Amino acid sequence: MMGATPVKHEHGRIVRVFLIVIGWLSVVGGVLGIFLPLVPTVPLLLLAVACFARSSERFHRSLIEHNYLGPLVRDYLQGAGIPRRAKATTIGMLWVSISVSAFLVPTRWVQVLLLLIAAAITWYLFRLPTLLPKKEE
Repeated sequence: MMGATPVKHEHGRIVRVFLIVIGWLSVVGGVLGIFLPLVPTVPLLLLAVACFARSSERFHRSLIEHNYLGPLVRDYLQGAGIPRRAKATTIGMLWVSISVSAFLVPTRWVQVLLLLIAAAITWYLFRLPTLLPKKEE
């Protein structure tokens, strides 16, 4: 299979259903992200692929092989990276949401922890390869 093969685990029925629901909600969010500039498309589709890989081989395969959504996640799974716009949107949304959360939490150690988590995620995203746009021939 492309990039990553689904992991077969013996999950309980409730966990499997939960992962499928989260996967489909992520697909819906990812599709909305195509049309709404502040909704991150690729990270939500990657979450969906991860959920489906652990819950439904059929849904996993259908998302990976989808004509439009498939290339968005296949590139990442094959190590080619994620688009620059997806990186920028994800990092921007991450820092906006973490900053608001840290501001609303009155406990100092939780604020510091939230900012450290955001910094770690940002570092991870910066280290991912950036997918260059394909040139039209």
